[in-house]
Amino acid sequence: MSWQGGWKRRGPWLEVTPGREITEGEHRTDAVDHWLLNRLELPDKLWRRLRHEKQIELAGDRLRLALFPVTNLGVTPRWYDLKVLYEDDFCLVAHKPAGMAVHPDGAVKEGPLTLDHAVASYYEMNGIHAAVRHVHRLDTDTTGPVLYAKNEFALLKLDEQMRAKDIGRRYVALVRGEVPSSLRTLDWPIGKDRHHKQRRRVSPTGQSAVTHVELGEVWGSGQKAVSLVYLTLETGRTHQIRVHLSHAGYPLLGDVLYGGRAADFGRQALHGERLIFRHPLSGETITVEDARPDDFQKLHQQL
Repeated sequence: MSWQGGWKRRGPWLEVTPGREITEGEHRTDAVDHWLLNRLELPDKLWRRLRHEKQIELAGDRLRLALFPVTNLGVTPRWYDLKVLYEDDFCLVAHKPAGMAVHPDGAVKEGPLTLDHAVASYYEMNGIHAAVRHVHRLDTDTTGPVLYAKNEFALLKLDEQMRAKDIGRRYVALVRGEVPSSLRTLDWPIGKDRHHKQRRRVSPTGQSAVTHVELGEVWGSGQKAVSLVYLTLETGRTHQIRVHLSHAGYPLLGDVLYGGRAADFGRQALHGERLIFRHPLSGETITVEDARPDDFQKLHQQL
């Protein structure tokens, strides 16, 4: 269950009107806590902190929670023309372009611009006093939507969805070879490649990894064929799609790390086109679409 009733944000406070469940009876504090933990599904860790810091208030029939404290960004703001695909008080979904990492390398003080830097700048310019917290990541050369949590409540709830494999991610890719329509599920564990620091490989001692495949189009035949495929993830291992498709014999166009050819495309031809998650407060299903970038569309048209 999630809270599907009315709510308002008032500065740092979330204000809800739970009704008779908490306003009737003698033990109102117990009723409030029961409602918070069972109806709002407030994570226990956050409930304990809010109680300890006296950041839960009941005034008449209105319940207020300090869910939006002023928080440091945690990342240096660096301006970039950020493309925001979805935003409310709890979440932000931003498009990540090719060639940009999601987060900075902590070992490099003045490293390249990352999506976290760009989101920090967006927050700063729009008066959003929240820490920059991404919920999942994409490879540097993969394009697509990245989900951010704008407060601790949202982060805990969305992390829970990630662990439960409840956040849906659909990708589109162009691969070398004639993919058969019978290829539906790639279920191979993935581990580190001890011969190459950046690479991953299918390994019987690796972590469980499952990728579902749906064939879109095929151009040509045999070794010279190119296929367009749609992919959904059950797990989120590093380089999962790239490793699985390469192991199956269908490397991504341009993915030189996993058997593709640089001459085919300037990067791996992989784009996240859809992200589906449940809203942290309401539980409503949010579907975010991200149009294919220009270079991917151009390559598709050429084929």
